[in-house]
Amino acid sequence: MSAQKQRKPYATDLTEAEWAKLEPLIPAPKGRGRPLTYERREIVNAILYLLRSGCSWRMLPHDLPPYRIVYWYFMHWRNGGLFEQINDALRREVRIQAGRNPEPSGGVMDTQTVKTTEKGGPSAIEDLTLANG
Repeated sequence: MSAQKQRKPYATDLTEAEWAKLEPLIPAPKGRGRPLTYERREIVNAILYLLRSGCSWRMLPHDLPPYRIVYWYFMHWRNGGLFEQINDALRREVRIQAGRNPEPSGGVMDTQTVKTTEKGGPSAIEDLTLANG
């Protein structure tokens, strides 16, 4: 079923070039069970619409796949680590295009130290104020 060609595209829909990069990463149907009603691309388009618009699952537009189906795929792919795999693959591709090693060799962790006291109660400033009367 080619639902995307039957509806007006949303700004969040994948372009042909974007889909060409993602399609090999999205699991293909296993060939068992019920035949697919919605294309994988339309499921991804619905997830992207939801993420960009901030709408709730039940408020997905009626011309996208039903929210229950989109939600099932989202949870299945999330729990299976698909989004991390996609992020890793795209990161490697960008690094290669930039002439860099596909895998990062190091990382920087930014931390901020917040000094606190272990004791409860008034702070050191309040202690000074109370002591000086």
